[in-house]
Amino acid sequence: MTKFPKTTALDLPAVDPLPEATQKYFDICQEKLGMVPNVLTAHAFDIDKLNSFTALYNDLMLGPSNLSKLEREMIAVVVSSHNHCFYCLVAHGAAVRQLSGDPKLGEMLVMNYRVAPLDDRQRAMLDFAHKITVASATVEEPDRQALRDVGFSDRDIWDIANVTAFFNMTNRVASALAMRPNDEYHAQAR
Repeated sequence: MTKFPKTTALDLPAVDPLPEATQKYFDICQEKLGMVPNVLTAHAFDIDKLNSFTALYNDLMLGPSNLSKLEREMIAVVVSSHNHCFYCLVAHGAAVRQLSGDPKLGEMLVMNYRVAPLDDRQRAMLDFAHKITVASATVEEPDRQALRDVGFSDRDIWDIANVTAFFNMTNRVASALAMRPNDEYHAQAR
């Protein structure tokens, strides 16, 4: 029987046995990350939902974009900070620390991105992500123009909006289900 640690307040057993492609994906995670992220094992009760989640995550966070991996992780942390999502703050805070090589930056973004030493481009990007998170209906053309003014293309704005929206969704799911991050994240890149 496929056994994973309990990662949410729900008791949903993993598909047993995992399909070969899923097991291979989990094995790659274990090899590259030293763990299978709990968000993946939490989805393992429904392989179609797991595949949908990973396809969207991989496209938004790892796919082609003018946004760097660090910038996408910074968005994830700023959104998660506003939403108080414990899982994503721990997991994506670790990613910011690792990608930036700056543990202090990771902590600043977790607590309050406005205290971080950001360049104008990063500040505009995170201000936009924060506004989408707090009050998406108030976003107007001047908000998008502010991004263009610091060098973002319309495609970049699309990517910023989609990464922001994805983490607003996943934050709500993780919080609603009391999803817990892997312990390994806490010590990474410190």
